[in-house]
Amino acid sequence: MPGPWQAIGKVSPKNNVKLISHLQLTSDTFPTRIYQGEEMKFTARLTSDDKPLLLKDFLERVNLKVTFRKYIEDEESLVKEARPVPTVIGEFADDGRDLDEKPGDGVFTVKLNITPEPGKYRVRITSGNGVFLRALEQEVLVYPSPLSSSFIQSRVANEPHQVVISGEQGMIEPRSLAAHIRHQSPDNKEFLVEGVAEPESLKMTLTVPYDGDLGNYAWEGGVYATDLASKRPLYFPIKESTYSVVQELDLEQARLMQEAEAEQRRRIAQEQLLQKVREERRTQYIIYIAIGNVVVILLALVGWFFMRKLKARKEMLPEMQLNMPKK
Repeated sequence: MPGPWQAIGKVSPKNNVKLISHLQLTSDTFPTRIYQGEEMKFTARLTSDDKPLLLKDFLERVNLKVTFRKYIEDEESLVKEARPVPTVIGEFADDGRDLDEKPGDGVFTVKLNITPEPGKYRVRITSGNGVFLRALEQEVLVYPSPLSSSFIQSRVANEPHQVVISGEQGMIEPRSLAAHIRHQSPDNKEFLVEGVAEPESLKMTLTVPYDGDLGNYAWEGGVYATDLASKRPLYFPIKESTYSVVQELDLEQARLMQEAEAEQRRRIAQEQLLQKVREERRTQYIIYIAIGNVVVILLALVGWFFMRKLKARKEMLPEMQLNMPKK
C-alpha cells in the first residue's frame, strides 16, 4: 500500500554488494569459410575491468546464444516483417558441462552444429541474464559440405558392409581423412571401426562385419579432415541411420503365392458377382409375385363387383315382370 514502510530483520554477515564494472564480452572469430554440416568448438568470455569474471553466482544466471541470420544488404531499410528471421544454432552456459571445461571461470564453450544452408550470414553472439545484455556480430560464409559418405549394405552373410567416405578435391587436404563408425546390431551389441585414408588419397573405405542375422541395425560416426586453404581441422558428424535385414523369399515361391492370392481374389470377386445377381433376381421375383398378387386381387374385386351387379339384376327382374301392365 502507499505510505512509509520499514523492513525489520537480521542481517547475515554473508550479505554483501559487489560492483561489476566495464563488463565486456569477447569471443572466438569465426573462420572466413565454414561448411554446412560441420561441428565446431566455439568459446566466448565475460570480463570485468579486463579480468576474467569469476562470480559463480552471477555466471550461473548468464546464458550465451549464437544465432545465424541471412545476410541482406541495407537490411535496416526493410520493414520488420520482411527482415530475415534469426536461427539459433547454439546456447551455452558456464556450467562445466559438455565442452565447457570448468564451471564459473567466465569462459563459455559450446559445440556448434552448422545447420544453415550455404550462403552469407550475420552471426550474432549475445549474453545476458535479464539485467544486462552484451552482443557481438560477425559475417560468415557457409559453403556446401566438402565431404560425402555412403553405406553399401552387404546382401551375403559373412561379407562386410562398406562405408565409403570421399573428400572434394581442392577443398580437403589429401591424406588428412580419418573416420570412425559405430555399428549396432539387433541385440544392441556395438562394433567400432576406425581408419585413415591412404597417402595422397581423398577417398577411404571402412568395412563393418555382417553375420547375416535378421533384425534392425543402426550406424553412425564422424569424419575428420583438414581444410586445404586454411589448414583448419574439420569434423563432420554422421547422423544415425538404420536398415533392416529380412528373410529372403524364393522367387518361384513368391510367384506361386502371388498367383494363389490373385486366384483367391478372382474367386471372391466372382462369388460377390453371383451373389449380387442372385439378389437382383430374388428382388425381381419378389416384385413379380407382388405384381401378380395385386393383379389377382384386382381381378377378384372386379369379378366380385360384376357378380354382385348380376345378382342384383336377377333379383329385380321378377319384380319388374309383376309390375308390367297387362294388355
